[in-house]
Amino acid sequence: MIRIKGAIFDVDGVLLDSMGIWDDVADRYLKKLGYEPEPGLRDILFSMSVEEGAAYVKAHYHLSQNVEEIASGVIQIVEDFYVQEVPLKPGVEEFLMEMKRRGIPMSVATSSDKSHIRAAFTRLQIMDYFQKIHTCAETGAGKSEPKIYEEAAASLGTKPEETVVFEDALHAVRTARQAGFPVVGVYDAANEKDAARIQSMVTLYLKEWDCSRMWEYFVNK
Repeated sequence: MIRIKGAIFDVDGVLLDSMGIWDDVADRYLKKLGYEPEPGLRDILFSMSVEEGAAYVKAHYHLSQNVEEIASGVIQIVEDFYVQEVPLKPGVEEFLMEMKRRGIPMSVATSSDKSHIRAAFTRLQIMDYFQKIHTCAETGAGKSEPKIYEEAAASLGTKPEETVVFEDALHAVRTARQAGFPVVGVYDAANEKDAARIQSMVTLYLKEWDCSRMWEYFVNK
C-alpha cells in the first residue's frame, strides 16, 4: 500500500461532469442564432482551438459576426454552463468528505479557467475542500509538463511520492506518473478510447467514485 499525505484533483471529467459542453457548445451557439448545426459538427471542431472553430463556423454558416465575436459568444456559453448548470460526478462529494475526515489536504490542478471553476465550486458547495486552485494558465505550462503538479504538491507541503493525483486524460496521467506521483485514473466517457491504456499506467482506476476501493490501495496513517 502507498502512504499518502496530500491529493491533487483535476476538475473536468474528474470532479465535474463537464466534458460534454465542449461537444455541444458550437451546436448551442448556432441554435441560439437560429441555425441548424450540421451532423458531426463536434467531430469537425474537436481538434481546433476556439478561434479556429469560430473561423470555421463563420465561413461554413456565412455568419455576419466576426471571428472574435463568435469566439466570445462560445466562451460565454461555456461560462454560463459552469456558473449555472455543470453537476458534480456522482459520489464526488462523499469522496471529498472522506478525504477531509482523514485529514488529507487537497488542491486542484486544472487546464480550465479559474473563474469558471470557482463559480461552479461555489454553487456546488465544494470550494472549502481545497486549499488552492492551480491553473495551467497561471503555471505557464500545460499538463504535458509536470510543473502544475509540482507546484500543487509544494503548496500542500507534500512530496510527489506521497501525493496522489486524480486524472482522467491519458497525457496528464502519463505526466504525473513520470514525475513520481501515484496516480488514480478516473473514468470519463470523453476519454473512453484511452481507458485501457490509462488503466495500465495507474495505481488504481475508478469507474465511479468509490471510497472503499481507494483505501484498499492507499493509507494515510
